[in-house]
Amino acid sequence: MEEREYSNVYAIPANYTDSGKLLGGMLEVRNTIEAGLLVALVGCPELMWLHTSGAMKIVVMTVTLLPLGVAALMGIAGDSLLQYFGHIVRYWTSRRKLHFKRIGYRYESANTKRPPQKGLPKRPPEKRKETPRRVRSGFHPHKRD
Repeated sequence: MEEREYSNVYAIPANYTDSGKLLGGMLEVRNTIEAGLLVALVGCPELMWLHTSGAMKIVVMTVTLLPLGVAALMGIAGDSLLQYFGHIVRYWTSRRKLHFKRIGYRYESANTKRPPQKGLPKRPPEKRKETPRRVRSGFHPHKRD
């Protein structure tokens, strides 16, 4: 009997990952909505509050809104801008400070005494001799002779 070889290799269509995206799979729906809202929120005040000619408004809006819209459409690290800023906020609110103990270092507590230091013997503290006050030469109006 002749054994047939079965192939388990299947062709994956090119538009497999296009579901749930816009413009033939190029833009995600969430990123597109966020980019539109962000451009509208920044563009309306620029359009209303800039007191310049129409050509200058177009230049200013092109320089500011075009990069903002492209960055919002692309997203950051595979996430939309709001997701990315949510990660940043979550990190800042829940971060921990880790303290590592050094190896070979003796930590002091209130109950432990310091070990005596080796080296020179400890001398008793010397008593300070009071030095007489010296008055600088010159005119001192508050002092009478």
